[in-house]
This record gives sequence, structure tokens and C-alpha cells, in this order.
Amino acid sequence: MHDTNTASPYDPVMVADVEKAIREYLPQVIHLSLATASEDRPWICEVHFVFDEQLNLYFRSLPSRRHSREIEANARVAGNIVAQHAIGQKERGVSFEGRAELLVNVGADHVAYRLYCERFGTDEAILDEAATEDGHKFYKITVETFYLFDRVESTPSRKYELAWPRRI
Repeated sequence: MHDTNTASPYDPVMVADVEKAIREYLPQVIHLSLATASEDRPWICEVHFVFDEQLNLYFRSLPSRRHSREIEANARVAGNIVAQHAIGQKERGVSFEGRAELLVNVGADHVAYRLYCERFGTDEAILDEAATEDGHKFYKITVETFYLFDRVESTPSRKYELAWPRRI
């Protein structure tokens, strides 16, 4: 007799709530890999990030950096947010596509500044630096689509797409 309450190793198991899984995962990782492109030449870098309730991503960078210059010329970006995994550990990771922009006039009441202070223990010194010509500026990534790669809950491993209602 077959027990219908027990999944066989061949029955797929899936993440029930992809958005919830992403929201639970993002606080566990502080770096994101950011991909930009210019003149058919791709680039990727690592930045510290924060995120808001709408899952917009924020980071700080120098305007002179290659990725910052490329964002100025081409706002379309992609990236991933992945914690390092040990051999044999079940993986989970988040990728995204969206549009990045330099934020101007970020003050103490701006969400990017407040989130940075909460997550990284920073203070108004980062605002003072951002106000200088050569200082680290705040950037925002408005995500169009998130992707969740999951081997934690999914059997077999699976990639999910979480499209937002906003198309850029």
C-alpha cells in the first residue's frame, strides 16, 4: 500500500512562497555582486548593500569606480546575492535584474542612510563624505525581477522567478 502522505524521492518539493524566502535570505548576506556593462564589455564587482520594504537595493560607491561610471552611461544592471556555502551544504541564492541610479541630496531622513546606519553601525560621517566631490555616493537599484535558486527546500534544486509588477 502506498502512503500518500510521504513524498517519494521522485516527487518534486517546491518553495511555497518565493518572496518570503527572498525576504528571509537577504538579511543573512551583506555583499552583492553587481554586474554592469559598457560598449559590449561586462564588469562585475562586490558592494555592501541594504534593502528596503519594497526590496529596493542600496549601496555606496565612489563615482570614479568603473561600475559607477558604467551605471551613469547604462542604468541596466544585474547581480546576485549569495552566501558562501560549504561542500555538501544545501545552496540558496538570489539573483536580480533592474535599474541602478545615483541618489542625490541624501540626508539624515533618507531611507538609504537610515538603513546603512542600522545594518552597518555607521553614522553621519558617511553623509559628510557623500557631500564631498570625491566621496562615496549612495546608489539605488530598483529591481525588476528577482530569481531564487534553491536547494534548501526544493527537491530537486530549482530556480524560481519573482517578477515584480514594475517593468523598467
